[in-house]
Amino acid sequence: MNIISRVLLTFAGVALVTTSAFAGPTWTFGPDDEGLLKLDYKGQFQLDYRDTGSGSGHDDDSMEFNFRRNRLSLVGAYGNLGIYAQTEYTEDVNIGPFSVSDGSDSEFQMLDAQIRYKFNNAFRVRAGKFKYNLTRENLEACEMPLTLDRSVLIRAPFVSTRDKGVAVWGNLFNDIFQYRLDVMNGRNDSASAPDSNFRYTGRVHVTFLDGEKGYGYKGTYMGKKKVITLGAAYSAEEDVAYGDCANEMDAVDYQAWTVDFFAEYPVEGVGTFTLSTAYVDYDLDDGYKGADPDSGVIGVNGEKNGGYTKVAYMLPETPLQFFFRAESWSLAYLDGVYDQEIDWYGGGFNYYLRGQNLKLTVEYSTVEFDDESAQYEDFDSLTAQVQVVF
Repeated sequence: MNIISRVLLTFAGVALVTTSAFAGPTWTFGPDDEGLLKLDYKGQFQLDYRDTGSGSGHDDDSMEFNFRRNRLSLVGAYGNLGIYAQTEYTEDVNIGPFSVSDGSDSEFQMLDAQIRYKFNNAFRVRAGKFKYNLTRENLEACEMPLTLDRSVLIRAPFVSTRDKGVAVWGNLFNDIFQYRLDVMNGRNDSASAPDSNFRYTGRVHVTFLDGEKGYGYKGTYMGKKKVITLGAAYSAEEDVAYGDCANEMDAVDYQAWTVDFFAEYPVEGVGTFTLSTAYVDYDLDDGYKGADPDSGVIGVNGEKNGGYTKVAYMLPETPLQFFFRAESWSLAYLDGVYDQEIDWYGGGFNYYLRGQNLKLTVEYSTVEFDDESAQYEDFDSLTAQVQVVF
C-alpha cells in the first residue's frame, strides 16, 4: 500500500468516528436573557508527509502527526456590545512550510482578544488584538478555508496574522459597499526600528447577489450563497526598518497594496463553482539592497509580490468538494538568492461530514524554487486533516 493510500485510510477512519452535530456550551444572562456567552473548541489534526527532510542527507521522506490549530474561543454579546477571546496551543511541529526540523518548541498564546461595539450597520468599532484589514485570505476564517490553508507567503512584514489596535468598519448602500480602516502597532520592536510608528490600513469591497457583510470572510459557502465580491486594500508604516543596521542608516518605509476577487455560484442539479484570486505587493523601499539590511526586509516575509488563484467544484446533493490552488511569488532576497521566484501548486478535496464542524481535507502540493539554495529546495507534500469545531 503506497503512502497516499495509507494517509487516506487513516484519516477517513478518524473522521467517521463521529456523525452527530456539534454545539459548544452556551449561557444566557441579564434581563430576558439578552446576554450571551458561548465557548467553542476548534481543532485541526493533521497527518503530514514531506518527500525531504529526514536522514543524514536530509533528503529522505518525513512524516508526523500534529495539530495545525488547537484553540478555545469565548464569544460574548450584550446588546450592541461584544467580546471575543481565543487561545491557541502549538507543540513540537517538525514539518514546517518550507523545511523539516526538530520542532521541540511549544507555545501557548492569546491569539485574539477583542472588544466590539456596533453603533449601527454603517459604523462599528473593534479594539484589541485581531486580524488586520489587508488581504482577503488573511481575513478568511481559519476553519472555513476553500483549500487546506491560507498561503504561507501572504503574511505582511513584521507582523503575524494578527496585530493590536483599533478598527472601524461598516456596510453602506444596502450592504453592497463595505469599508474598513484600522490603526495597528505594525512593527512592535521599536528598539530595532528607526522610529516607533503605527501602521495604517484601509480596505474596501463591493459585493453582489447574496453578498458578504461580516468582518470575516469565508473561503467557501458550500453552495448556500451566491456571492461576487471585488476588494482592494492599502497599508503603510513609516520608518519600519534600516537598510544598514550596523550603522543605523538608510531607513525604509513599508507600503502594501492588494486587489482580490471572489465568486461562488451554485447551479441546481450541476453543483457549486468557486473562484478566488488575489495579488499583493509588499514594498520596503528596496531595503534588501542595503549594506546590512534588517532581517525583516528580506526572506519569506520581506519585500515581495505575488498572488494566488483557487478554483473548486462541489458536487450537487453531495458534500464533496474538489479544489485546486496555484501561487506565484517573487521574493526580493531569500537565502542568498536575489529575485527568487516560487511556484506553489496544490490540489485535493474537502468532505463535509457535518459542514465545517466535522470535515476531512486531503491536499497534495508541490513547491518549486527558480534557484534552489542550501535551505530552500523543491519538495512535495501530502496532508490529511480532520477538522472539528464544537
